[in-house]
Amino acid sequence: MHMETPVATRAAIAVTEADDSSKSGVSWGAVFAGAAAAAALSYILVILGFGLGLSSVSPWANSGVSATAIGVATIVWLAFTQIAASAMGGYLAGRLRVKWANVHSDEVYFRDTAHGFLSWAIASLVVAAFLASAVSSIVSGGASVVGAAAGGAATTVAAGAAATADASDGASADYFVDSLFRSAGTTPTADGTPTATTGPTDRNVEAGRIFARSLATGSLPPADKQYLGQVVASRTGLGQAEQRVDQSYAAMVQAVETAKTKAKEAADQARKAAAGLSLWMFVSLLCGAFFASLAATFGGKRRDLFVPITTRATR
Repeated sequence: MHMETPVATRAAIAVTEADDSSKSGVSWGAVFAGAAAAAALSYILVILGFGLGLSSVSPWANSGVSATAIGVATIVWLAFTQIAASAMGGYLAGRLRVKWANVHSDEVYFRDTAHGFLSWAIASLVVAAFLASAVSSIVSGGASVVGAAAGGAATTVAAGAAATADASDGASADYFVDSLFRSAGTTPTADGTPTATTGPTDRNVEAGRIFARSLATGSLPPADKQYLGQVVASRTGLGQAEQRVDQSYAAMVQAVETAKTKAKEAADQARKAAAGLSLWMFVSLLCGAFFASLAATFGGKRRDLFVPITTRATR
């Protein structure tokens, strides 16, 4: 037997449908609440990660974890931070949103997913805005170090500052210049009588300038080599001083080229590390967006499970 719906009930349903159709499909309050929670949790986890990372490294040899282990741990921690914070924000956005009474289940699922995604997006923008200065300083500092390492050898050549290279590698200009005037502790005079040698003179500075200019131009001019040979012969008494000049100059060129190669290798390693970190950050952000959207659907389902309890006043 078919029972007709009361007029009052039909009117109430019509009013409810009209109210739902005029409401926005986005509960911005819930979205911003989830975004705030996700941003705060991300900040806390990042600070914790910095603390754990600093506690695991050591300046002493054979102490602390390796650079590879630190890199892997950083990637894993970034992914965990994104997943945990985004999931928390998405769940809150779905749980706190306004209940849609007369909306199809597929539409409810889509709206919950959108709420989680929006909370993740806003949280990511907030975190990026607050950490932009810190990230910029870190990136600029790393870039300046790499640039200084890559251009250090070139600057050394141009300014005659090969001494700025690592002295332990034998790339100091003073080392090669002093090697020109090494002797057994005496130098010959005009009549061939050896006399005690003195400390570095202006000839050392002059020879350094000649080497610096030759390094900048790429070759040692014959006139400069002949002049340096005469100076070395007068200081050391060598019969074939130009051979020492050639040997010292070739050793200095080799040291500078070695420094350039090491600088390029360091720059290439830094480039690869930065590229790998960027790619993994991209993957972790995608994971954060996915888990935020997924968690919002769970939060929305939990929200819809609750049935409002109405009480009637008794007389």
